[in-house]
Amino acid sequence: MTTETAHTMDNTGSRFGMWVFLFTEIMLFGGLFVLFAAYFNEYQTEFISGGKELDVIFGAANTLILLTSSFTVAASITAIRKNEVKHALALLWATIGLGALFLVNKYFEWGHKFEHGIYPNSDKLNSGPVGENIFFGLYYIITGLHGLHIVIGLGALITAVILMKREKVTAEHYVFLENSGLYWHLVDLIWIFLFPLFYLVL
Repeated sequence: MTTETAHTMDNTGSRFGMWVFLFTEIMLFGGLFVLFAAYFNEYQTEFISGGKELDVIFGAANTLILLTSSFTVAASITAIRKNEVKHALALLWATIGLGALFLVNKYFEWGHKFEHGIYPNSDKLNSGPVGENIFFGLYYIITGLHGLHIVIGLGALITAVILMKREKVTAEHYVFLENSGLYWHLVDLIWIFLFPLFYLVL
């Protein structure tokens, strides 16, 4: 077996492993979406009321941020394949910056809710309708889990930057960056479902 053949097989295995991992992530969030739908069916009025408490502007801004970051990470993969290292690095840093901006927005959004007593087991929610308490419980669990995935994705992208600077990620060996980009796209896709699910619930 030649070195090139072994490298090709290794890349194929890495890509396959990433797709399997992404499938498990889809199953995780898919289960949470089903749970949301089941409770929504039982507490429709309270869920709609809870959704009106969320700031659509924050949600829309974060949607735009992540959609833009999907473009920049995809463009960075294209750039490295063309051996445009500086361009690829700049696009990766832009993606990382956008991801960090998403987390900052989410921090302020959560902080605003906490100031108004809207958080798990708060007196305001415990004394209110059960359905609304469940809505915000799901909101914090699912968006918090998504935020954790954003942090993991940022870690992968920062690692890709380091590997690129060390010439471990190159025009010939870019699978790590490609897999990191796939993970980032999944995180963005999940948010596209979360935004209408919570912020535009009708």
